[in-house]
Amino acid sequence: MTRSENRSSEPRRIESSPAWVEALAEGREPVWTPVVCGLLALLGWLGPTLFGLPKWAELLTFAAAYVAGGIFSLVRSVKSLRARRLDIDLLMLLSAGGAAVIGEYAEGAALLFLFSLSNALESRALRRTTRAIESLMELRPDEAMLLEEDGSERRVGADILEPGDLVRVRPGGRIPVDGHVQSGHTAADQAAITGESAPVEKGPGDPVFAGTINVGGTVEIAVDRRASESTLSRIIELVEEAREAKAPTQRFIDRFEQGYAATVIFAALAAVVIPLAFGEAFRPAFYRAMTLLVVASPCAVVISTPATILAALAHAARRGLLFKGGSPLESLATIDTMAFDKTGTITVGKPRVVATLGFNSTEPDRILALAAGVERLSEHHLGRAIVAEAAARKMQVPTASGLRNQRGLGAVADVEGRQVAVGQREFVSSFGGFEVRPDEAVEIERLESRDQTLVFVASAEERGVLVLEDQVRPEAADALASLKANGVKRTVLLTGDNPRVAHRVAEEIGVDEFEADLMPEEKVELIRAYTRQGEQVAMVGDGVNDAPALAASSVGIAMGLAGTDAALEVADLVLVRDRLDDLPYALRLSRRSLRIIRQNLAFACAVIAVLVVVNLLYGLPLPIGVIGHEGSTILVVLNGLRLLRPLPAEGELENQQ
Repeated sequence: MTRSENRSSEPRRIESSPAWVEALAEGREPVWTPVVCGLLALLGWLGPTLFGLPKWAELLTFAAAYVAGGIFSLVRSVKSLRARRLDIDLLMLLSAGGAAVIGEYAEGAALLFLFSLSNALESRALRRTTRAIESLMELRPDEAMLLEEDGSERRVGADILEPGDLVRVRPGGRIPVDGHVQSGHTAADQAAITGESAPVEKGPGDPVFAGTINVGGTVEIAVDRRASESTLSRIIELVEEAREAKAPTQRFIDRFEQGYAATVIFAALAAVVIPLAFGEAFRPAFYRAMTLLVVASPCAVVISTPATILAALAHAARRGLLFKGGSPLESLATIDTMAFDKTGTITVGKPRVVATLGFNSTEPDRILALAAGVERLSEHHLGRAIVAEAAARKMQVPTASGLRNQRGLGAVADVEGRQVAVGQREFVSSFGGFEVRPDEAVEIERLESRDQTLVFVASAEERGVLVLEDQVRPEAADALASLKANGVKRTVLLTGDNPRVAHRVAEEIGVDEFEADLMPEEKVELIRAYTRQGEQVAMVGDGVNDAPALAASSVGIAMGLAGTDAALEVADLVLVRDRLDDLPYALRLSRRSLRIIRQNLAFACAVIAVLVVVNLLYGLPLPIGVIGHEGSTILVVLNGLRLLRPLPAEGELENQQ
């Protein structure tokens, strides 16, 4: 059953239930519980002196304080007992009940006040870590303006749109689906999806993403993916998976809590029975045992890891870094080898015109204009790059007609009364020859030796060549240098491309090693070989062929916008903005998270050890034990929430720990 179906099936109960009833059902501590408990406890303590409350009224006031401060702990404890688990709430309730048994009502009420206050502050603090993530749900558009074949508009649900449909988005509207601009020019505010601070210019052929805002003119958008398969939907799914997944440290603590709680209860019983066997009075022995239940309770230990992990996940999501839970967040901190795919990862994955050559006295711009006129009628990816370059130069592109495609070879169309051929050299030559001077032939051979893509253009009188190349991401070299500066020992380029291209790209970005002509299974074998050498390996990729290597690595990292569904499915971390310079930030965030987790665990365990020893050797007043216990819990939560703040610049990080 979907969430929407679930909401519609019980509307009356949900709408009529007060917030406190829902909170009680969930065992989620609201802020008002410690307030009410504290006021009632204060009244019970001072009432007989200041207001002359009779004994029965004093007891009734303390009973009400117990209910207010303990009801939510009782609900959680009952749920745990039904699941055959012992938890911290049970330890607190036993201790408060024990204080009441020996007549220390005020101390029991103080315990419940501080415990409920701690839980309420934790709930409120942890809620901060999920607000940014939950706001993604609000970005998903419900409706779209579908264009019919006759040009009319019809408002429909975004979830019924299919690839190939056309939708119209007016200024200020939210783009309902992933697609590309069919007609019109605008700018899109993509901050919520890619994190870019400024609107991005969009024209024909440019991709747009569901949930982004049209801040320019009216555009018509061709649907590329269903709403359920959009980048935004995938982000939301990844975030929901991350919130359910647990880090290794957290899983260990969850297992540890069960045995530890039983041990503490047994120790408290022993702390009563053993002193009685040696002749000590019941009251001091029982009081010491109740204090032991409090100070030995592992609240701070248990909450320290999820508080830190959730804060780090929320921080990462705001930066466009989607970890699939705490496990990859912790694992990334230990990475010493990072491997990269080339196409779509180190490079943009989209060809771009980098040079234009005109032969036989033909102007280079004329060659580009002729080619763009033909390719406007084509859907070839190289053709789209040629059209985009002409649009970027704001060229007057002649009108073409009668396109005739030869798949894999080229295309011919009528432009200004003559045939223009665009494509491979042999194909273009078959339409009248492609004669070049010896010096021009040398230049063509030089370009071909660099493994650049050449598109030949010719009409009866005009000839030329367009040079296209997949561009290395501008931030790639700096990102790899930053990774090395942050402790990554080895960077490797793994590609199925030929060795000459791999060598050129490896030199340009400064990678340590490269392996070329690789099949997907060979990438996996290399990842496993690095792992057998004792290295912790992260793999960064975007394509279907990268998915096996991503799955085989310690941490698989996928490019969010360029990434295929297969890569996103197996990846542990998604770079939503497709920016490699987010990798060093993710590495620093994971390492800082791991440091804070260790700080919290060390501090929490030290506080428990000190309080337990002092209580057993010298005796400890219950209120002091409660303050020490709850104070340490709040401190580890606040320490973990430091991860909600932006990280300091590189070089400052270590000094601020």
